[in-house]
Amino acid sequence: MTDTKNADLRRRPAEQLALAFTHDAASGRDDLLVANPLSAAVKIVDSWPHWPSPVVILAGPVGSGKSHLASIWREKSGAISIHPKTGSGAAVAAANDPVIFEDVDRLGFDDTELFHVINSVRENGTGLLMTSRLWPMSWPVALPDLRSRLKAATVVEIGEPDEELLSQVIVKLFADRQLYIDDKLVLYIVNRMERSLNAAQLIVDRLDRLALGRGTRITRLLAVEVLDELGNSDLAD
Repeated sequence: MTDTKNADLRRRPAEQLALAFTHDAASGRDDLLVANPLSAAVKIVDSWPHWPSPVVILAGPVGSGKSHLASIWREKSGAISIHPKTGSGAAVAAANDPVIFEDVDRLGFDDTELFHVINSVRENGTGLLMTSRLWPMSWPVALPDLRSRLKAATVVEIGEPDEELLSQVIVKLFADRQLYIDDKLVLYIVNRMERSLNAAQLIVDRLDRLALGRGTRITRLLAVEVLDELGNSDLAD
């Protein structure tokens, strides 16, 4: 019976419909995997509220861990998410609570409103954390006073994840799904994947779904297929 079942699986290359289980990735401080590319950013988040300046900017590539760190800081500080646009009330919010503005370079902002937010933070002793793929000197800022304020901010760069961090992340992502794979397979994947945490998330998710859909284990052959598939697609956010 087992041989018949296995043969049937081999005859069906198409994926079976897999149940869309949700996998809640652990994203708290205890779940953060700290390695050299993240160490400075982790240190600044952990040091709250004793920051060197009231405004901190985390700058790093897609999938470098900015969102995880922002989530940790939000929980630690009780920060409120803002988007500094005209009429948004962002400056008023910044007067009463720490505030967080993520994806600055993608969402954009109103110069005057962000200037007022920073002034409000400085005057009321709250705090502002911003995340961006670009350093603030590359932001399209026309207001000279805002440029001056941004120059006074603490900018922390997050580098691309190294092999050690990517390996730890892949193991963690599989563990979040109650799956455990061989260390050699992890190393095989890391040596051939794009160097980003976003890519690691996509690879693990695709491997999990593909294996579940086909009723197979996660193997090297399956990893080859997924790496080839994602290597020909857009991995960016």
